[in-house]
Amino acid sequence: MKSKDVARAQGLDLPAFDAWLKRSGHPVRSGITGLAIDDNVNVERVVAEFRSHQEAEREQAAVAQSQREAAAAEAERAARAKAQAMAGMLITSGFNFDGYTITKYSGYISGDSAVQVDRPTQGFWSGVKGNVGDDMMLALAQIRRVALAELKEAAYDLGCNAVIGVDFDYLTLDPETVNSNGGTLYLPFLFGVTANGNAVVIERQSVRM
Repeated sequence: MKSKDVARAQGLDLPAFDAWLKRSGHPVRSGITGLAIDDNVNVERVVAEFRSHQEAEREQAAVAQSQREAAAAEAERAARAKAQAMAGMLITSGFNFDGYTITKYSGYISGDSAVQVDRPTQGFWSGVKGNVGDDMMLALAQIRRVALAELKEAAYDLGCNAVIGVDFDYLTLDPETVNSNGGTLYLPFLFGVTANGNAVVIERQSVRM
């Protein structure tokens, strides 16, 4: 009996039924018009097995979907908890916080960032275009924020909720190379900053009455 006739009579998905038949172990023949099931095979039992297989696949898909949803919910919960912890993390250039006690020191950490700043260009009519000083200050403000964010990330990864002794190290590069004509090619300025500190765990001191 042809598989397409069985699928039509039983309301089955023919491509899925054929794919299952090929790996089911039941004797089938492949021809120009598609698969055919041997006449000595109990078609009703084959159809029942296929329906059972489909039900098992649906159950597995439902379990997998449930697991994905649970993982996504847990990731969202963890992201919210991290964002809350990062927003509440205290940072100081000093070595203590009023009203808090340091209960754990987790060691030296750092966060880094860098940015390129284009050099001023020479205009034919209007002279030098661009203000390196202004561009540099904007760039430094930007990379300081990024370096501090990385510093807080490093503290969070260590299970800490504060950073003490914070300071910044700055790096300025004025790179140049040789162009194709043997002259000097000045590349964009590079500014880098490293935020340093010590990750700690702090607890609010109890108020004595």
